[in-house]
Amino acid sequence: MKNKLYISILLIIFFALKSFGQTRTIHVYVALCDNKFQGIVPVPEKIGNGQDPENNLYWGAGYGVKTFFKKKAKDWKFIKNVASDTSYVLDRLLFKHVTEDIYMLAEAYDGEYIQTCTEDFLKASNGQNSITLKHNETSLFFGGGSNLISYVGHDGLMDFDVDISYNSNPKGKRDIMILACYSKNFFMSEIQDAKANPLLWTTHLMAPEAYTLDSAITVWIMNGTGDDIEEHAARTYHKYQNCGIRGARNLFTTGF
Repeated sequence: MKNKLYISILLIIFFALKSFGQTRTIHVYVALCDNKFQGIVPVPEKIGNGQDPENNLYWGAGYGVKTFFKKKAKDWKFIKNVASDTSYVLDRLLFKHVTEDIYMLAEAYDGEYIQTCTEDFLKASNGQNSITLKHNETSLFFGGGSNLISYVGHDGLMDFDVDISYNSNPKGKRDIMILACYSKNFFMSEIQDAKANPLLWTTHLMAPEAYTLDSAITVWIMNGTGDDIEEHAARTYHKYQNCGIRGARNLFTTGF
């Protein structure tokens, strides 16, 4: 009896240590801001061209995902550009956290293909379309193989419907964050069908800039709760937008 108990304890320790040492991955799907092909209030032409990632509001501009994580996010190191295998993904960047064994792949989708971006995000949230990248002989799993999956951009579900065949019993439950206007309202039924875990989404209009994403990911890395992530995102959003902490807290929410 004592031997069985001893073996059970060793197995628990072994699997706990194995889990602790696993590499985690984050996949960020960015639909480039596009005055022509999206139902948005037009922004200045230079940052609203969905075919020009380098100047785009959500990618190459000051608080876009590329610029922010390459130049302003102190916890992330840019690793390399990753070649795209599709014509509508205009840029792909691989980052690594400076202290944790965590990698992030960010993809910039041509703004005209916002529906494709949205559908790819939703399928990944359901564990579909896993992507494998090699880095230093290590296999990194993104897409549906990611631990955390995020969407950044205009809420395209305001403008179009999607018809996705979801796996009813996906392997694991993926954490997701959606930085887009009214994302809880418009994405809820899809995320429920995807069997994903909504850690952060929104209840009102918002500017989906990268400082909020960075803030939320930081708390996720520390294994914070959804409430912790929501509060940290609200404080960061208020800091940059000066919108009032009460308004920021009303903007972000977690869970169903």
